[in-house]
Amino acid sequence: MEEEHQIVGVCWFQPEQWDRLKEISDDRDALEDSYEEWRRNASSTIHELMAVDQIIEKVKINLEELLIWCNEKGVLVNSESRAEYVALLMRQKYNQPPLTV
Repeated sequence: MEEEHQIVGVCWFQPEQWDRLKEISDDRDALEDSYEEWRRNASSTIHELMAVDQIIEKVKINLEELLIWCNEKGVLVNSESRAEYVALLMRQKYNQPPLTV
């Protein structure tokens, strides 16, 4: 039987977005102080996941679209909503139906 692998989407920010991310995020105090520090930590986490055979896909985030999505849902911009947004983008990319709760 062929093993099915699940692709894990990871929020991926660009250096020029870092200040805006900190500005709009409710959990800004939990975010790294600098983009460089965030990127090091994110890259380390990705390598750890890949070492246990996880398939990782970096998902570039448009912060303004994320903010609109959060506002429409009535949720704060934080790690939970960012993860949910990435999951939504991944499902859309791979033509999967939205999850219902």
